[in-house]
Amino acid sequence: MKKFKIFMFATLLSTFAANYGFAQDWPNLAEFQEANAALEAPKQGEDRVVFMGNSITIGWINSRPEFFEGKPWVNRGISGQTTPQMLVRFRQDVIDLHPKVVVLLAGTNDIAGNTGPSTIPMIMDNIKGMAEMAHANGIKVILSSTLPAYDYPWRTGLEPAPKIIELNKMIKTYCEEKGHTYLDYFSAMVDDRNGLPKKYAEDEVHPTVAGYKVMEPLVEAAIAKSLNK
Repeated sequence: MKKFKIFMFATLLSTFAANYGFAQDWPNLAEFQEANAALEAPKQGEDRVVFMGNSITIGWINSRPEFFEGKPWVNRGISGQTTPQMLVRFRQDVIDLHPKVVVLLAGTNDIAGNTGPSTIPMIMDNIKGMAEMAHANGIKVILSSTLPAYDYPWRTGLEPAPKIIELNKMIKTYCEEKGHTYLDYFSAMVDDRNGLPKKYAEDEVHPTVAGYKVMEPLVEAAIAKSLNK
């Protein structure tokens, strides 16, 4: 019995420590701290671009590293993240890296409820907050449409498709009002269910190589457009 109590105490203590650690770094500021410190300032004439986002963004460089090779592009995606988490780390992982352009792809994890319930206006407020921070620091803003999703395999039954359409309409309107570049992945990838077909994402959320190949010329065009504004 005594050994059992010691074991239970140790288990509870380790669980508390893990949860406490997460609570202290809820936006995961530690993820890129070393990489940011090691990154040199942009060279004169360098068109640095930071890709800010979630698993879809970090999965891009993992699946298609050749797309990023030889380009002054920095990937700062963190799997599972929502817009409030990105907003907290935006200064560290975007502004302090002094890019000319930021490409933001976000929103689907908010709709999935990864960090709790969020309304579409709440998500949009966080996106606006990041765009405003970038603009105030002389960084050109590209706001990506949220990718289609018919359902989330990790949390089924939420019917995200109409919410994503609503969010994308708000993102596009905001870009038109503020002069930011709207990057429309949604229209190029959506199927007749307003979802992401398996040819572009096996789990219908996270792009395959084929999915990223659809996205690549679109983001290249958006970056070129933003740099020429």
